[in-house]
Amino acid sequence: MLLLFLLTIPFNAAWGQDAPLPDSAQPWNLHFQSTLIGQGYPGFPAQYTGANSLTPEAQLKDTFSVDVTGGMRLWHGGEFFGDVVIWQGYGLSNTLGAAGFPNGEAYRIGRTYPDAYLCRAYLRETIGFGGEKEKSEDAPDDLRGEKDVRRLTLTVGHLSVKDIFDNNAYANDSRSQFMNWSLVANTAWDYPANVLGFTEGIAAELNSSEWTERVGIFQVSKFANGMRMDWDLAKAWSSVMEVERRDSPHGHPGTIRLLAYDQRAHMGNYQDTIDNPSLGEDIFLTAAYRYKYGFGVNMDQEIHKDFGAFMRLGWSDGKNQTYEFTDVDRTATGGVSVKGTRWRRPEDTVGLAGVVNGISAAHRQYLAAGGLGITVGDGALDYGTEKVVESFYNAKLPKHLHLAFDYQHIQNPAYNRARGPVDLFGARLHLEY
Repeated sequence: MLLLFLLTIPFNAAWGQDAPLPDSAQPWNLHFQSTLIGQGYPGFPAQYTGANSLTPEAQLKDTFSVDVTGGMRLWHGGEFFGDVVIWQGYGLSNTLGAAGFPNGEAYRIGRTYPDAYLCRAYLRETIGFGGEKEKSEDAPDDLRGEKDVRRLTLTVGHLSVKDIFDNNAYANDSRSQFMNWSLVANTAWDYPANVLGFTEGIAAELNSSEWTERVGIFQVSKFANGMRMDWDLAKAWSSVMEVERRDSPHGHPGTIRLLAYDQRAHMGNYQDTIDNPSLGEDIFLTAAYRYKYGFGVNMDQEIHKDFGAFMRLGWSDGKNQTYEFTDVDRTATGGVSVKGTRWRRPEDTVGLAGVVNGISAAHRQYLAAGGLGITVGDGALDYGTEKVVESFYNAKLPKHLHLAFDYQHIQNPAYNRARGPVDLFGARLHLEY
């Protein structure tokens, strides 16, 4: 696997960069990334171990991914983007044992040999309203050119909802920033996705110089955290709305985003499962088309040109089972990101962040009775909020390479005071064109 990673280094995939149209609008592009993560921990104390637990014995796992992403300008304002991902490897304990799982590149389904998946294929139509212009740069999800600042953007197709919603300047990408799930997304948002993190849907964004309003509606899985999607669209869907406000106090950009979601899916209910012991804590036996909702706050602020801070808060009603992402009903995260200019490494980044995750009362009772969630379930529960501290150093190397070292400390993994704490050490090699 490492040999495959190294062989890809000479490949330069940014072919579209040197072929601008007469109006300097880029007609197409092609990008490439590859990420290898190795992560492990020494043994940790545990009074007992269940079906969805981190195993207390020392272990080391790795994950590997390759993305080939292309964009094409179809007409004025119309663009198409596609992305094929190849992945291999496993998360620690088969991506079980922590609600804030420590590797954002680990899927719930691992692979011993490389597998490929068309993870994005979507159309984007941008309708400009005239006036002030802004530049867009060549990127995996954009083509170089100019756009009206005041515009309406429509996106439809197969994609990650996180491509559009809940972005953050300092905590958004496990390939270059923090690696813990709770620092990549708002984990209290049970965002619509199959087991690999993608779905179908449509989104609209209305943009002005200081504000952006976003709305979208997307498919949910047929079964909790499954691969197949539910096509009973009258009963199964997830809608999300986000309002974003941008400002630059003293010339330092910052953003605040307010998010709300409403999800309808074939979910089980925690209280119904607890109230009927004959079900054996099998929440799927209470499944019916139900709804859940929640809210989020997401902020990032540059304080100095080399120093930024961020935070997220999230809440969901916590009545029905976690269906798509991970077992979190309440979350609070915050941290800082520092560039290495002061030690003459301006393209290096240091990050430090903390996480507190929690669950609703009914959710606690369900896990205490022996119920299982998507990533948690020890067979019993001595409840405590799950706390995570993560730090990393991401170093820029020659030839488009980045090397990062990561440390995470998880207290009460899977909300269980009878287990841990766990100290995790990781290294990440990332290549991007």
